[in-house]
Amino acid sequence: MSDLKQVLESTKKLTLEVGQFIREESKNFKKTDIEHKGFNDLVSYVDKQAEEKLVAGCSQILPEAGFITEEGTASTRKDEYNWIIDPLDGTTNFTHGLPVFAISLALMQHDKIVLGIIYEINKDECFYAIKGGKAYCNEEQISISEVKELGQSLIATGFPYYDFGLMSQYLDILNNFMQKTHGLRRLGSAAVDLAYTACGRFEGFFEYNLKPWDVAAGTLIVQEAGGKVTDFKGGENFLFGGEIVASGYTHQEMLKVIANHWHEH
Repeated sequence: MSDLKQVLESTKKLTLEVGQFIREESKNFKKTDIEHKGFNDLVSYVDKQAEEKLVAGCSQILPEAGFITEEGTASTRKDEYNWIIDPLDGTTNFTHGLPVFAISLALMQHDKIVLGIIYEINKDECFYAIKGGKAYCNEEQISISEVKELGQSLIATGFPYYDFGLMSQYLDILNNFMQKTHGLRRLGSAAVDLAYTACGRFEGFFEYNLKPWDVAAGTLIVQEAGGKVTDFKGGENFLFGGEIVASGYTHQEMLKVIANHWHEH
């Protein structure tokens, strides 16, 4: 493979170009353009065309890599390298004109993420990292929050939008966090939540029912910014396991709150 730093620079350029396409399309997007993949699972021509552009570009940057993509533009996995792509994380926000959405793009080597980029299009902020190389936003190094107590923390989360089987447990967790933090925020984009955790705007983020393309890039960025990422039990099954807790110094406190209310389904 080419030097990882060179791959990062090429991929950043590609991501910014596709981000510009999404930005331009958002100006004229109509709700009649919304499609449904399933209950409350929205998609649009913008998602699809953005993914096609990302797949085509990544294929040129690293021809030997396979793909794991949200919209299924490319679905052939390879043995060593695979791109994991969400072309528009926050589609529901996008379709309703709410300016919180991002491109999330990661490169996985075997079972480890080695490169991650999140481009928050509306604020024009590009968060990125390579494994062992620190984390950055628009060329400036970033790091997790210095806050060490849950009581001084602002926490991000997401709400279930199609699988409500564990809603009562989740509401118990939310209730507990509401009483023990400065507050909870739900932006509607897990990628943005992770990026904001990495740069210290949030002290932590947790959610379940997520897919690998939602979190792959963000988990590496948080880790390289000095944070910790686990599943709800404190283990490492956060990429494909559907559960994630990402934070800094508050990690153990967050896991304890979740453990008090979360039971195997």
